[in-house]
Amino acid sequence: MSSVPGFWAIIPAGGAGTRLWPLSREGFPKFLLDLTGSGCSLLQGTVERLAPLCDDRILVVTGAAHRAKVLEQLPSVKPEDVIAEPSRRDSMAAIGLAAAILERRDPEAIIGSFAADHIVRDAEAFREVVRTAIEVAAAGKIVTIGIEPTHPSTAFGYIRISEPIDDTGAFNVEAFVEKPDAQTAAEYLYVGHYRWNAGMFVVKARVLLDLLSVWHPELAAGVRAIAAEPERLEELWEGLEKIAIDNAVAEPAAAEGHVAVVPGSFGWDDVGDFASLAAVNPHRNDTPVILGEVNAVHSLDATGLVFAAKGGRTYAIVGIENVVLVDAGDAILVTTIDRAQDVKKMVDQLKADGLGHLL
Repeated sequence: MSSVPGFWAIIPAGGAGTRLWPLSREGFPKFLLDLTGSGCSLLQGTVERLAPLCDDRILVVTGAAHRAKVLEQLPSVKPEDVIAEPSRRDSMAAIGLAAAILERRDPEAIIGSFAADHIVRDAEAFREVVRTAIEVAAAGKIVTIGIEPTHPSTAFGYIRISEPIDDTGAFNVEAFVEKPDAQTAAEYLYVGHYRWNAGMFVVKARVLLDLLSVWHPELAAGVRAIAAEPERLEELWEGLEKIAIDNAVAEPAAAEGHVAVVPGSFGWDDVGDFASLAAVNPHRNDTPVILGEVNAVHSLDATGLVFAAKGGRTYAIVGIENVVLVDAGDAILVTTIDRAQDVKKMVDQLKADGLGHLL
């Protein structure tokens, strides 16, 4: 399958992945980790599935503290194509700066933004969906990829779709919807006009920035100024508005009919917590999932997830279902899959207790 001329992939590689602590840390976040036993990090997997669409036309936006590790993991990406954010300003600033850089290289460039820390099981099906999104984006639309829901999840935002766009396989977007409660999520699944919002956007760089200038003119002007004079990055960055791309552009653009969605069924997961991690590494024969440097796990009437980042110890687990045991050497987490979302609360508590060095 040949690449798409004029298409660039933007990979925002940020966030701390606090719900995956103590695996994911400030200094070594989840996109740098191999969480599936595949032998490559989530970031490397993202680049690998995008490369057939864009060859070496890949721009990574990451924190200044992680740039060296990103370059180490991605030797095929040019150093000038790994942009270091001086601080976190949320997704719009990161994606907007990358779009502004690519707009200067090619005013007609089509960009696709794909998070560095997601899992896609069927890469070929994913690329087919992205190709359709590129086709629709060429006509001037912002295109998002909506994941076909497999269950009534309360962990994701949703996209409400309306009528189809010709015979492209795309639909107009009526609205973006915040994470629902369990009953509402079940209703969304029953109605069928909703897709999970995976935060994937395909659009002409110029179109994205022109729309951004309508609702957030200072932010649009700021990223374009940095792209024009890269040496001013440190000077201008802190003044950029901190806002997500969904709130800055996608939601208001959808209200005005500028957003389309291409539905996708390719086995997607954002690996947001240990419940997600256990789901993408399902246990077999009622034994725990074992990942990482584990010497041996002896289990008796026990299921769940055991992940050791360091140490290579032997573990014995008795009579616990859906246990999560994570050994990172300097910290051990024990919880259950049902309480996976609460790991972030523990991270907040550790920070409040003065144990920030463990985070």
